[in-house]
Amino acid sequence: MWMLDWGYHPCFEIPRRAVGFLTLLMPPVLFHQLSRGFSRDHPIFITTHGPCFAYTMTNSNDPKGDGEGKLMEPQELIGSQAADPPLLPTPEVLEDLAAISQSFESAEPETILEWAASRYGNRFTMATAFGPEGMVILEMLSRVSPRTPVFNLDTGYQFAETLALRDRVAEKYRIEVELMRPELTVVEYEALHGGPLYKTDPNRCCGDRKLSVLKRAARGKYAWASAIRRDQSPDRAMASIIGWDRKFHLVKVSPLANWTKKQVWDRIVKNDIPYNPLHDAGYTSIGCWPCTRAVLSGEDERAGRWSGTGKTECGLHTQD
Repeated sequence: MWMLDWGYHPCFEIPRRAVGFLTLLMPPVLFHQLSRGFSRDHPIFITTHGPCFAYTMTNSNDPKGDGEGKLMEPQELIGSQAADPPLLPTPEVLEDLAAISQSFESAEPETILEWAASRYGNRFTMATAFGPEGMVILEMLSRVSPRTPVFNLDTGYQFAETLALRDRVAEKYRIEVELMRPELTVVEYEALHGGPLYKTDPNRCCGDRKLSVLKRAARGKYAWASAIRRDQSPDRAMASIIGWDRKFHLVKVSPLANWTKKQVWDRIVKNDIPYNPLHDAGYTSIGCWPCTRAVLSGEDERAGRWSGTGKTECGLHTQD
């Protein structure tokens, strides 16, 4: 649970406290508009003490022992928590996103992307692994919002064929995909853990080399685009077209949520969209090379990911 502690600050001055906090000044009328509708079921707690306010982000799931949450240091804030101003999952925001998502159920993906780019500007971003769906969205962005910042989570274990698509995208669509990397190289990471961690703890490996990197890449953003489809896996089946991503504290935009695999490949063929040649070799879903294999006839399209481990997702799109 995230909490906001509002405090009185005379003369519109915000004190520089030892703990890090996010500040915002606002008149009482705006405060009452913001606080209207909060309830015990939502992760916000507010107290007021005067006409001028500053707020402090805390994590109430991390108690200090005195009944209060731990004050968040600036570097601990993720996603829209670190934006100025931050975007908070208030009841009004969640209700608005749900209504917009429902209205987009029959909309074209380009319309959805245009809406996100218009609403969030340069605080709207996209993460891509250069899969078929991602390549389709990149082609769409090149037409409707070519300045949208795009990044790839370069774990250090990606196929050479995957990384080669970055140059194809730059050449054909004039979109420069930024490679966001973990703090440790593969050599340093494996030395730290006494060998490849993907063999012994793939969840930890994905967390360190993908999830933590996305949190850093999306810090200060309001929204991110994902290329998931509902028919890909049980975790993705309930995906909204527009929804709140609690894990990364962002609005999650999934313009292809209700598309099928056939629709994706029909668009690739129709618009001559580049794709990973490994798909022609039976790799229906491509991630890191140590944890990806070609699928056999009749297998699920994601059966080649972490084969034999019971793991089906890296964690970017799970509901936990």
